[in-house]
Amino acid sequence: MTRVLFFIAFCIQIYSCEKNINFDLKNAPDVLVVDAIIENDQFPQVILTKSFDFFSNINPELLTNSFVHNAVVSISNGTLTHQMKEYEYPALGGYKVYTYGIDSLNLATAFKGQLNNSYTLSISSEGKTYTASTSIPSLAKKVDSLFWKPAPFAIESNDVVLFIKITDPPGLGNYVRYFTKKNNARYLPGDNSVFDDQVIDGTTYQLQLDPGIDRNKPVPYDSNYFKKGDTVTLKLCNIDKGTYTFWSTWEFAYQAIGNPFSQPNKVIGNFSNGALGSFYGYAAFYKTLIVPK
Repeated sequence: MTRVLFFIAFCIQIYSCEKNINFDLKNAPDVLVVDAIIENDQFPQVILTKSFDFFSNINPELLTNSFVHNAVVSISNGTLTHQMKEYEYPALGGYKVYTYGIDSLNLATAFKGQLNNSYTLSISSEGKTYTASTSIPSLAKKVDSLFWKPAPFAIESNDVVLFIKITDPPGLGNYVRYFTKKNNARYLPGDNSVFDDQVIDGTTYQLQLDPGIDRNKPVPYDSNYFKKGDTVTLKLCNIDKGTYTFWSTWEFAYQAIGNPFSQPNKVIGNFSNGALGSFYGYAAFYKTLIVPK
């Protein structure tokens, strides 16, 4: 009861100190936004869009019109340099999405991602050039085992929680990002999907594996649970420090949206010349578990 009264008093105090503040927000020029990935045994993929104004009304038409076309996108692995091609794909509602991928008519310079290799991406658009570099590290960190237990305090009897046992190699600097896939759905990143090894360096440990989430949809009440009968695939990606920094600052910023008590935060990408976003590499390892019914 005392805590409730304290909270009410706090709210009254905040309300009584309320003051109208008018912000004069000016329209900033559009900025290039890059989402570029290269993964072991996969061809690279690049998505280019333009940033939105702060008060933009986000809708499918605005998203479709934000794609950047006719850019010159080149990727190099240190030996080969390949100029990528823009492709168009149909989307729901008659809209279209656009990505840059390997030019199927110029396969002589095309390549897939490889472990222990570095890559440079160059983008020229509207008179400006942007560059970024990333690497695909080794598969230094793999999952030892994946197992399940009945979910505690669950509403439904078929709810389960998954755990992983994993060994961290000695020496700091092992960064990972994880995704999960349920049955035939797509891979989704966890709410907190990136981790470093500052605390667990060189140890073997267990932790609960939360399902990946679709950030475009409301999070369900049982978002921490899997179900009996699920086929669950874990995708654990070894990443470099630049990739870790981008996704950790991105997730912190996402979780801080609407929280007036959160600390100021900047999403740290790796592109030159003021472009937003990141070019990141994944060394992917997969582990599958079928939860019995």
